[in-house]
Amino acid sequence: MEDRAPLLPRRQEAAAAAKSGGWRCGAAAAEARKVAHVALPMAAVSVAQYAVQVASNMMVGHLPGGVLALSASAIATSLASVSGFSLLIGMSNGLETLCGQAYGAEQYGRLGVQTYRAMVTLTAVSIPISLLWVFMGKLLTLIGQDPMISHEAGRYIMWLIPALFAYAVSQPLTKFLQSQSLIIPMLWSSIATLLLHIPVCWLLVFKTSLGYIGAALAISVSYWLNVFMLVAYIGCSNSCKETFSRPTLDAFSGVGVFMRLALPSALMLWSFEVIILLSGLLPNPELQTSVLSTCMTTITLMYTIAYGIGAAGSTRVSNELGAGNPEGARLAVRVVMSIAVTEAVLITGALLASQHILGYAYSSDKEVVDYVNAMVPFICISVAADSLQGVLSVLLEGAGRSTWAPM
Repeated sequence: MEDRAPLLPRRQEAAAAAKSGGWRCGAAAAEARKVAHVALPMAAVSVAQYAVQVASNMMVGHLPGGVLALSASAIATSLASVSGFSLLIGMSNGLETLCGQAYGAEQYGRLGVQTYRAMVTLTAVSIPISLLWVFMGKLLTLIGQDPMISHEAGRYIMWLIPALFAYAVSQPLTKFLQSQSLIIPMLWSSIATLLLHIPVCWLLVFKTSLGYIGAALAISVSYWLNVFMLVAYIGCSNSCKETFSRPTLDAFSGVGVFMRLALPSALMLWSFEVIILLSGLLPNPELQTSVLSTCMTTITLMYTIAYGIGAAGSTRVSNELGAGNPEGARLAVRVVMSIAVTEAVLITGALLASQHILGYAYSSDKEVVDYVNAMVPFICISVAADSLQGVLSVLLEGAGRSTWAPM
């Protein structure tokens, strides 16, 4: 293959320093600016997308007698994450390698093909998952969960099925834009989705007879709204003219290559959501599940910041590798890890400062709030560890080494 200049602009002095392998101030500063240009809006995108679920859980927790509703929605949301949403996010991360390196190598036509292939694959995977969700209430009862919580959780997760198929489309589109560093359109669509979700969720939860089920319906509506906005931008924007292509039969071939990268990435995101399921087996399942769901939701929300930073680093690494510049990729890793350490320190400090008010954001029940306050120091430990591990995992995906990442 003939040599090509990287599509992302590189300052000459930074390139020279990177190729020499040196950790020079000029090169580091130039790379930090490039990473920050992607990392800050990408972190905001990750937070805004997950905040849709967080906002729904918060509103459910403030319903009259909301402990049962909160515990049911917590178990349903955790099961939906571990069996559906996290699986699709992880599988779509395979595009960080395929699209990112294709973009760096200026093989623009490959981006559209890989994205359609991912959408077809993720939609196919969503079909059996949705069938599992239909019977989730009965399955929870069979494995020993509280019958009342199991029934309500089963109702909640069924209303999340449309959101699952929206995710199967939106996540490949997100990686398609991310690989080209087109983060600002995703930022605006994510913020618009969240701002519209909050009043819609409030109306469905508090002003209709749906109650807590309205929170699940609002999530589904909001995720499809985000899909429509992303599709509209890609179809109309001049920025995607070279990389956007119409669907072809190629989307149904080469699935094996995509799956070899997608499956290890998906397994990396199967994590502590299962702990909330186990809490349903404790002596006071409504209280314990509500408390743990609040803690885990907070940890996951903070993790999305680190994930956004890692995604920016993954884009930089894959683009540099695709352009045949491994030294530039090494420099990007160093800069991103420095940012990750700083982010971990700031986030844990903020959580400790808000220790005595955190619980009130999720519930009006005094007992739940007191337990959450006591758990904040442990939340900080988990957030700090997850911040560093999460960034490293996503960086490995950019390099096409997702099988090396820790489970």
